[in-house]
Amino acid sequence: MAQRQIRIFGDPVLKTVSDPVKPGDRALRGLIDDLLDSVKVPGRAGVAACQIGVNLRAFSYNVDGEIGYIINPVVVELRGEPELVEEGCLSVPGFFFPRLRHPFARVEGIDLDGNAIELEGEGLMAQALQHEADHLDGKLYIDGLDKPTKREAMRQIRESDWF
Repeated sequence: MAQRQIRIFGDPVLKTVSDPVKPGDRALRGLIDDLLDSVKVPGRAGVAACQIGVNLRAFSYNVDGEIGYIINPVVVELRGEPELVEEGCLSVPGFFFPRLRHPFARVEGIDLDGNAIELEGEGLMAQALQHEADHLDGKLYIDGLDKPTKREAMRQIRESDWF
């Protein structure tokens, strides 16, 4: 398959709640291949289907050398007091802002064959699971910034070369 172009802030697909996937859809294998190819680029921790223009509930991840995907993920557990972490997004290129995230996250979903799978982790994995699940709900990480930080983030984004 192929690495796909990442959609950038302002594209309506990024603010749209993604549709659940029906297992067995033949086109789904191609989407998963593209998500996996797209997340293998160095510096990428995750890619949601909406980021490559597909409004379906699936994402790939690449954390600490572990590469994989999940379909129809649901966040089933967040643990620990939220902590400020520097966060960025391929769809908001070149920017990192402090954002609250739980230090542990667990999601459940399915694989291409419809088998149940579970992903969980701390640190970067927890952050990636929360970040990518947010994408599938039509939310960008900047939506969760505190008001003064969001105001500054929006100013910087509006002044960026790509906006």
